[in-house]
Amino acid sequence: MHRYKVREIAQQCGLSEATVDRVLNGRPGVRESTRAEVRQAIADLDKQRAQLRLNGRRYLIDVVMQTPQRFSDAFRAAVEAELPAFAPAVPRARFHLWESGSAAQTAEALARIKGSHGVILKAQDEPEVADAVNRLVASGVPVVTYTTDVANSDRCAYVGIDNHGAGQTAAFLVDQWLGQQPSAVLITLSRTVFRGEGEREVGFRSGLRGSGRQIVEVSDSDGIDATNERLVLDALQRHPEIGAVYSPGGGNTATVRAFESLGRACRVFVAHDLDADNRALLRAGKLSVVLHNDLRADARLAIRVILAQHRALPEEPVRPTPVQVITPYNLPS
Repeated sequence: MHRYKVREIAQQCGLSEATVDRVLNGRPGVRESTRAEVRQAIADLDKQRAQLRLNGRRYLIDVVMQTPQRFSDAFRAAVEAELPAFAPAVPRARFHLWESGSAAQTAEALARIKGSHGVILKAQDEPEVADAVNRLVASGVPVVTYTTDVANSDRCAYVGIDNHGAGQTAAFLVDQWLGQQPSAVLITLSRTVFRGEGEREVGFRSGLRGSGRQIVEVSDSDGIDATNERLVLDALQRHPEIGAVYSPGGGNTATVRAFESLGRACRVFVAHDLDADNRALLRAGKLSVVLHNDLRADARLAIRVILAQHRALPEEPVRPTPVQVITPYNLPS
């Protein structure tokens, strides 16, 4: 049985009930253009039903993130800018944000969430986080992971870029820019328990395989400048051959300072995300490119997925968003 009556579909598309019935039951003798009209009518009815569900309804969405403040500030602004687009629904957001901590802290934050219609989560890929996600989902609260996945959980979708592909893109750019120069490459990670950064690193290493370039890794800075600067200084002093940087984890202002304090040149610097720091570094010529994805589009998609879980919007496939290669000359306003 179809979710709409034959008469309702016929009224929507202006065809006879007999014709609609033939289309719905896959009977022959109907032009493809007529079948397309019926499919469009059903899609329009879905939209109308969604609008009725949305009308004046309030949704409370929790954004839970362990991330440097520069990124959480940017994503918070993106979420708040997108919320009015879901009118006539009235979505509101609560933000639970911190810069460093353990998986236990994340699990505790998730356990404290009450009265939520959905969670957007950027967190460690650890068993206790997955367990906390599963408990939320079992209680009827859908969870969308953002930028970095908690894959072995019951989350309903991952929203963000193809992290492995982004790492391969970074490797291609670094190798092209360095050319014949035998420079080693520094890769800076905020913390290895974030799956997204790990996928970027694996993609980067696979992209440079066979190039002969040494890759030096620093990690566990949480993307915080003071910690990252100390780690990068140590790596540069131990590896005078480093002449390029790939930064999946942030803390790029500190990395630039470390190079400058030693009087060292960084020939190529590929970073992620157009936060305030990276915009300034890109304009100043301190970064070569920034690999970016549209935060507002990400926020919009994550909210749509949550509302679809409540059948307030039609479900749609969620695929990794394409990464944008941003230079000082195509910097979005």
